[in-house]
Amino acid sequence: MKSTDNKKATLELGTKPVGKLLVQYAAPAIVAMVASSLYNIVDSIFIGQGVGPLAISGLAITFPFMNLSGAVGACIGVGAATFLSVKLGQKDYSMAQQILGNSVVLKIITGIIFGAVCLLFLDPILYFFGATDNTISYARDYMQIILLGNVFTHLYFGMNGLLRAASKPRHAMYATIFTVVLNTALDPLFIYTFDMGIRGAALATVLSQLTAMCWQIWLFSNPNELLHFRRGIYRLDKDIIRNILAIGLSPLSMNACACIIVIFINTALVRYGGDLAVGAYGIANRIGFLFFMIVMGINQGMQPIAGYNYGAQQYGRMMRVLNYSMIAATLIMIVGWLVGELAPYACARMFTSDKELISIAERGIRINMLLFPLIGSQAVITNFFQSIGKAKISIFLSLSRQMIFLLPLLIILPPIMGVDGVWAALPASDAIAFVVTWIIMIRYMRRFRALVIDN
Repeated sequence: MKSTDNKKATLELGTKPVGKLLVQYAAPAIVAMVASSLYNIVDSIFIGQGVGPLAISGLAITFPFMNLSGAVGACIGVGAATFLSVKLGQKDYSMAQQILGNSVVLKIITGIIFGAVCLLFLDPILYFFGATDNTISYARDYMQIILLGNVFTHLYFGMNGLLRAASKPRHAMYATIFTVVLNTALDPLFIYTFDMGIRGAALATVLSQLTAMCWQIWLFSNPNELLHFRRGIYRLDKDIIRNILAIGLSPLSMNACACIIVIFINTALVRYGGDLAVGAYGIANRIGFLFFMIVMGINQGMQPIAGYNYGAQQYGRMMRVLNYSMIAATLIMIVGWLVGELAPYACARMFTSDKELISIAERGIRINMLLFPLIGSQAVITNFFQSIGKAKISIFLSLSRQMIFLLPLLIILPPIMGVDGVWAALPASDAIAFVVTWIIMIRYMRRFRALVIDN
């Protein structure tokens, strides 16, 4: 009975009004993404207020590490979720089961290998990422715990994506909200009561994700579900792996590039502004990331709808969900822009009481969020091409902002403008990437409109 209900929910992706579907899928994803961003912010607040300003800088040094881990995880997680959506649109339920099993096995393998290798070379990697003698101890203490629980983190995020693709966005939302609530409760307990400092924040994060992961496993163990764990789906299949990785190359490249970019940002900030400038970037990044995660929630809501309707050749519905998503994302980033330009002091003060750090962060937030209204549609379009399996275009759009535009600007501007040049490179690259993305999108819109007419 439940399997029939799940099929109905999946078939709704091709029949229910697109606007209602986007709200239905995006609302839980937005809540989940905001919750995910909030527990990162909560960690930073507790670390900044309870450990000190240099601990904020040490935490910021770990951003490339988190991006790198996210790159590996997203390659499989997003690739599997997108591939799963397309197969559900084609009503190929047997293949969907195989995708579920293969993605879980791949997550376990990559999670263990990544965590083990990084632990072996942790200090050299952190120094390469921009750590100094003042911040290395904080970054090391945090990442040791995070890497020990890396496999749980990969599985948690991966299964959340599969839940959304399997028409269970609310369950994915519940899992993320649970991690936030538990993490928020454990942070002060471990940091203050048990006097564990920054290690306590990392332990709270891992334990929260581990607990949510156990609940996700329980959900997928129900034989009455359309997609569930069972014998015969765990043997790795070359074709499935190739399709997952082909689609997942876009988020892999995007996150890997983000890792490289943050390394350049951190080293440039240390050189031109000192350790506190790195901490200020950590604060500015957390604030901006909150709004970007809302856009990611919209993207995650759009992904199964766009992927299903592309697979079902319902191109009119596919275009409508793209347009609605772009409008919503742009409105969100306008709100972010207003917050960044009008209330940067209040944002920085949440994380620290150190006057020098607040001053640097205040200026950084204003510059970083200067062109935020342009980012919304650019992010949606990039995700849209990924959602319909156009991995090469999505990869190019991901790379263009970070590697083709931002990286050269990070090399050129700081020697001329000092620390302000590091900050200015961010909105400048946003503007160029926005123009390039829309040039490509306009060309493809003509093709999709022709397909709509043919259908």
